[in-house]
This record gives sequence, structure tokens and C-alpha cells, in this order.
Amino acid sequence: MDIPDIFERLRKGETIPPNDPQAYKMREASYNTKKLLVRMNNAADPKEIRGLLSQITDSEIDESVAVFTPLYINYGKHTKIGKDVFINFDCVFLDMGGITIEDGVLLAPKVSLLSESHPISPENRQSLVSKPIHIKKKAWIGANATILQGVTIGENSVVAAGSVVSADVPDNVVVGGTSAKIIKEI
Repeated sequence: MDIPDIFERLRKGETIPPNDPQAYKMREASYNTKKLLVRMNNAADPKEIRGLLSQITDSEIDESVAVFTPLYINYGKHTKIGKDVFINFDCVFLDMGGITIEDGVLLAPKVSLLSESHPISPENRQSLVSKPIHIKKKAWIGANATILQGVTIGENSVVAAGSVVSADVPDNVVVGGTSAKIIKEI
């Protein structure tokens, strides 16, 4: 019986146990991404940074995208970045579950987008569970905010600095806190 590719299974939200016969592919891919990240994070030319990020994500990064390195990504090929996106220093993307960043999104320093997690039960904790993150157009994610797996951030919405977002955020609101709650409408 043919087992579908592990990266396909991750994108579909399948729980991957540590003894999965393809689990080694995740680490292998992460080390390959790291080689490109080292080059990207030591580059100063915006065009070179976008070119290396295009290789990491296996997609074209538009010239309107600005990335202030360092940026840390564990896989890359499940990250999609729109136009006019700004990614500030020290952001972290764990993208095996998928990360979509639409046009006009602003990510402040130290934003973490974590599409991966682990089961709570100790006997299964080494397994990997993934769900996609979707950040819609013109959202602004404040400094040191963390967006957890399975979350959609609505269009034009703002996530306050230091927040942890564990549930979907509607369009046109400001959220803040741990777990983030709606503070006001825009």
C-alpha cells in the first residue's frame, strides 16, 4: 500500500507519530531549509533576500514584499506570501501545517506563526499535529504576538503586541491578550 507523502499528510491535518516511516523527511527538509536561511539571514540586498525566500517557499515572492532578516522558517514550502507584505525582524514561521499571508499584511518584530503542535497526552506528545494559519488582507500583527495553529486572522484586523491568538479573529477588529479577545471594532 502506498502511503501519501508526509508533507501532503501534514497539510491535510493528519497526526504524524514519531515512528512514522517518513518522519525523517521532516528533519531532512528542515535542514535543507536552514542552509538557505543562513544565506538569506546574512544577506543585505532586498532582491537577494526575496530570491532566497522564493527558493525556501518554492513560490515567487513579489518585489513589493519587504523582509527584515533574520527570519526563521522550519520548512518553507507550505508558506504563501502575497504582495505588499512587510515582515519585520526575528519572525518565526513553523509552516508544516500551512501559512497563508495575504496582500498588505504587516508582521511586527518577533511574530510567531505556529501551524504545528503536539497532543496533550504524554504518551502521544512526540506526535506532530498541524493545522493551517491564514492571515487575511491588510491585517497587522503586533510585536511578539503568537498565532497558533488553525487560526484565521480577519481582513484589516489588528493583533495587539504580546498577544496569543488561539481562535479565529473576525474582520475589522482589534484583539489583545492571552488568549486574545476582541478589544474594539475598527
